[in-house]
Amino acid sequence: MYNNDTRTVITLDAGGTHFRFSAMRGCEAVTNTFELPTHPNDLPQLLEDLRTGFQHIIDQLPERPVAISFAFPGPADYPNGVFPSRLTNFPCFEGGVALSAYLKHQFGLPVFINNDADLFTYGEALAGALPQLNEKIRHAGGVKQYHNLIGFILGTGFGIGITTHNQMFMGDNCCSEIYCSPSKWGHELIAEEGVSLRAVLRYYRELAKDDNAAQYTDSYDIFRIADGTLAGDREAALRAFGRFGEAAGYTIAQAACMLDGIIVLGGGVSKAAKFYMPALLQELRTEMHTLGGQTLPRVPSHIYNLEDPQEFEQFVHGQTKEIEVFGTGERLRIDTQRRLGITLSQLGTSRATAIGAYCFALHALDN
Repeated sequence: MYNNDTRTVITLDAGGTHFRFSAMRGCEAVTNTFELPTHPNDLPQLLEDLRTGFQHIIDQLPERPVAISFAFPGPADYPNGVFPSRLTNFPCFEGGVALSAYLKHQFGLPVFINNDADLFTYGEALAGALPQLNEKIRHAGGVKQYHNLIGFILGTGFGIGITTHNQMFMGDNCCSEIYCSPSKWGHELIAEEGVSLRAVLRYYRELAKDDNAAQYTDSYDIFRIADGTLAGDREAALRAFGRFGEAAGYTIAQAACMLDGIIVLGGGVSKAAKFYMPALLQELRTEMHTLGGQTLPRVPSHIYNLEDPQEFEQFVHGQTKEIEVFGTGERLRIDTQRRLGITLSQLGTSRATAIGAYCFALHALDN
């Protein structure tokens, strides 16, 4: 949509430990990333870091940018750029912070802030997973095209974003969330307790016969143990990712039932897909029952793993047959299979989020 646009937008990857500033033009980065440590408990220092980082990027550009656009995790009053209460990763927002107004005052530019999962999904829908999938379907001789994308961030937390027909969905309270839905392991628990970095670590610590289990602080450590490149309890690591996949599949199934779109996974833990995807797919493909004894699929549409060439081939062509048009003698070929696919980020989570922020800003300015 904006691949050839000549306007420049300043972007930011606002993580819990680091701020990474850059600029984008035509959906491509045009500056080196400038990184500063995050001070999530010190509001004056955090605001000064934002001012310093954005100014550093502006000073590298040959022309004035048209906007600042970036993402934060969690719910907020994003249209007004106000964080009315603290975020999990940013305790210093307690009491409310008018972040857009502050930055607009500092730089005299329009400022757009959105949820990270929303922008990740928007970026993948406009320039990543969705258009690439539709192109691959056409190239393989398929006819069906897809217009809806459900994105999930599997990382420090568990986030969801929705884009439909190139429009990013924003709820009335900017609070379309998945982390607080019921968990596979008990409806009194939130889903994020089973689908997050801390969940992978907890699973491993509960299952492992490993004296060093308590020392690991990142799911990548458990990935390396499962992969055999780091000493540890490999069987426990594999089972930890299996439990993660089962919990993720349970919650993703609920979203797929309601939203009926292609599923894309991003975030740090998503990179361990080869270890959790079998359990996730098994959960998505489970069956449920009525009181009358009828068996129904957990998700009304069959879910294909689009990362698997064999499954992708089946996904492309579906199940076709001919039916007669009553009273005319004519026959019509129809596709009888409802189907969706699940895939991994095609852009990388950070780049997809930056592209989403870039496109959102230009779309807002143009409208």
